[in-house]
Amino acid sequence: MADIKAEYLACPIRRVLSRFGDKWSMLVLYMLHTSETDVLRFNEIRRLMTDCSQKMLSQTLKNLEQSHLVHREFYPEVPPRVEYSLTETGKSLMPVLTALIDWGKEHFNDVVTD
Repeated sequence: MADIKAEYLACPIRRVLSRFGDKWSMLVLYMLHTSETDVLRFNEIRRLMTDCSQKMLSQTLKNLEQSHLVHREFYPEVPPRVEYSLTETGKSLMPVLTALIDWGKEHFNDVVTD
């Protein structure tokens, strides 16, 4: 790690994308954004993302919570209920994410090759 230049480590693009630039984080953020209630429980997200393992989804939600993009609300009921929603910071990211999705739809055939 000592060989890496300080400019690289301080680069805002690299630092931000390393926090939530992976495909699962983007999908979770988009699922929460498009939810009719603005709130989803873990199993609701899991049903929407069938190709994401339970472990990976759990790690993704924890990471998004640590990055202050997702709020986790725990309700001490029997059985316990946990709901996830976007924070104000997460909501502020949605125009950018939506623009990226729109761009992807428009240029899908140009950038996706087999």
